[in-house]
Amino acid sequence: MRGIVAGLRYARILVTQSDHNSQQALCPFMHLPQVLLASQSPRRRDLLASMGLTVHVIDPDPDIDPEALETPHPGEDPLSYVTRVARIKWQFAARRIPILRTTRQIPADGVLLSADTTVALDGKVLGKPVTQTDAAAMLGSLSGRSHQVHTAVCAARAGAAGPHAITVSSEVTFAALDEAWIACYCATGEPMDKAGAYGIQGAAGMMIPRISGSYTGIMGLPLHETLRLLQQISRENRG
Repeated sequence: MRGIVAGLRYARILVTQSDHNSQQALCPFMHLPQVLLASQSPRRRDLLASMGLTVHVIDPDPDIDPEALETPHPGEDPLSYVTRVARIKWQFAARRIPILRTTRQIPADGVLLSADTTVALDGKVLGKPVTQTDAAAMLGSLSGRSHQVHTAVCAARAGAAGPHAITVSSEVTFAALDEAWIACYCATGEPMDKAGAYGIQGAAGMMIPRISGSYTGIMGLPLHETLRLLQQISRENRG
């Protein structure tokens, strides 16, 4: 009996080692660089961490007004807007990294990544609500309709002249929202820091019967496309 037990333990060790080796061979993020995240969004940080990546959050420049940064230009379409904002966030963070390195350790070979997400309805940008009244109006406009969510991601080595940029677009359909539900949802405070006044990963998800596109992109960071972008940058660095 002891021999059988010992044999089973040895077999379990071999299986565990084999599984570990297989994971190392299959997991595409095993050799990716550390990420310098130019975003204060806990959702983006957690999404990157879920990929097994080491994430260093880059604190924003206190002299930059985020509201001015995220204000659409006259006549600017949603795709141009979201790409412009993500690129500017990357540029500001790239300038700030040398300053931050004087007070904290930041990997020299890390990839600086920024992102921005916007909600568009009828070709117009819906930003973050300022008040609960503003949030209720946004949600009322989305009620029973489909709209688009665009997320732009910019990434490159921190010392690069400029970033690679991708944009991922998805469609979200809301069920009909009555005034009582909208009021209750706004009272939770959840809509206040989110484009379009909702987060699909929160309570608003129960009122979304259909999406087309990237769920994580709607959350704020399209994981599949971001992984491919990081792989591209990693290959370029090795080449």
